[in-house]
Amino acid sequence: MSVLRIVLQVILAISSLFLTLLILLHKGKGGGLSDMFGGGVTTSLSGSSMAERNLNRFTVTIGCVWFATVVLLGLVERFTNEF
Repeated sequence: MSVLRIVLQVILAISSLFLTLLILLHKGKGGGLSDMFGGGVTTSLSGSSMAERNLNRFTVTIGCVWFATVVLLGLVERFTNEF
């Protein structure tokens, strides 16, 4: 079971980093920290482009992988440490 735990921890670490990167790539909607760093200045295209929709899909997919990995790690911990 320790091999499964190590594999799940590696998947969790990689998906966490990738999810953070994807979230930071999203365009700001305004009214927050994104405006403070210049995100509110470039509002020429208000529509959602294909790249933004794909970024949303990738973010949701990696978020689901991250969630499933956390649940699986919890189940592995629960059933390997029964005392």
